[in-house]
Amino acid sequence: MSGHTGMPPLWLLQAAVAAVWLYEGMWCKVLGRSPHEFEVVAQVPFLAPATSHALLRVLGIVETALAVWILAGWQPIAAAIAQTVLLVTLNAAGIYFSRHRIPDPAGMLVKNAAFLVLAWVAASAAAQGAAA
Repeated sequence: MSGHTGMPPLWLLQAAVAAVWLYEGMWCKVLGRSPHEFEVVAQVPFLAPATSHALLRVLGIVETALAVWILAGWQPIAAAIAQTVLLVTLNAAGIYFSRHRIPDPAGMLVKNAAFLVLAWVAASAAAQGAAA
């Protein structure tokens, strides 16, 4: 624990958030280790299969870049905003186009909301550290 706040150290908060983006981006999408991800994207009616694969890879690269951004600690509030916009957009699109492919949409939303709280805690701690 760091200082008197009872908070974990900043590096641990950032590493936890970055690990989720790295797993989702690099492992699941770029390396294609989660076929479920493609099944969800393939449900978008106006995307051809090749376009769905390309979109999934681009999303994976963006998510991997978010992990690097978070670990770099640069503009942490902007990073938290980007994470929030991306995750809300992906969740909304997933539910709209692929609800029947998502085993537990409510659970997904609860987990992602909790993850975003962690992302914002990490960003706030990083921003306060930069201001100090």
